[in-house]
Amino acid sequence: MHAFLPAEGCDVFLVDELKQAGVEAWSSEQQPFVLAETLPDPLLLAFARQTLPNARELSQVSINGWADQLIEVMLATLPEDQPWHLHLWPAYGEGKAGQHRCALIHAALGERLKKRRRSLWRSWQKAEAEILTGEHALVQAVLTAPDAGIISAAPAPLLQDLRAIFSPHIAGDIPHAEEKAAPSRAFAKVIEAELRLGQRIERGQTCVDLGASPGSWSYVAIQRGAHVIAIDRSPLRDDLMRSPRLQFIQADAFKYKPEKPVDWLICDIIAAPQRSMDLLLEWLREKQMRRFIVTIKFKGSDEYHLLSQLKNEAPAFCSEFRLTRLCANKNEVTAFGCVS
Repeated sequence: MHAFLPAEGCDVFLVDELKQAGVEAWSSEQQPFVLAETLPDPLLLAFARQTLPNARELSQVSINGWADQLIEVMLATLPEDQPWHLHLWPAYGEGKAGQHRCALIHAALGERLKKRRRSLWRSWQKAEAEILTGEHALVQAVLTAPDAGIISAAPAPLLQDLRAIFSPHIAGDIPHAEEKAAPSRAFAKVIEAELRLGQRIERGQTCVDLGASPGSWSYVAIQRGAHVIAIDRSPLRDDLMRSPRLQFIQADAFKYKPEKPVDWLICDIIAAPQRSMDLLLEWLREKQMRRFIVTIKFKGSDEYHLLSQLKNEAPAFCSEFRLTRLCANKNEVTAFGCVS
């Protein structure tokens, strides 16, 4: 069984998305997960925040019992001496009781490993990682009630295979970036997509920002020291227009093409979802960029099924491709990745 943690308010949409991929899926009011017996093909889920592969539903009353269950799962799943991380979090209640219980389980696990399983203790990577390499395993334990939960242990090769539907962040959650100087809060989408991709806009790179006004995405690139070609019918904020790193072209963003491939295509344009997807696919086919972050915006949920086109066509042009509803997204899904 595989468990998927849906983006906030998206459990119904995630079930539909899995069924559209030919996967029988279901959810329940007793827990926050969508469950399925198989994984989707292709391995892309726009409405899943986190994936717990080969998950087991468990019931355990005591703190030490939870620690013992975790050790049992790890011994049965993880290769000996493989570095591993632990994501342990509560998914019940609104107070701190669940967090306190998880902290007690965490402590009990450490004590048991030090006394009984020294090799597991030594390979436990206790620092939180923004990126999990192909050498690291991940153990996830989610308490859905004080005495019930789900445990998943994924060795390194499996994590690498599932990287398009998996997040190295606990519960797939990335807090919204805060920057009062940005033209709007939309800049947070760029920051989050970079974190999920494991690559960021850097000094000296060239970015094309389609539909750039008022300039939040260009703002991020300029602050990093990148050169920005901003395309829009309306100018950006005055201070950005004065930046020597900005080249503003007043034009139709859907008709612009760079003279040569650029490092980044970034696009948060307000447009019908099919039009934004067609734009991204055209740039991918022509290899006009090396990396990209593109928002697909929706009105309601009637057109979510259109995302299957991106899932089926975009990966062929990419070494890495992601399609997900970011924590910073509203009724949107963001496509981001690297061009092969």
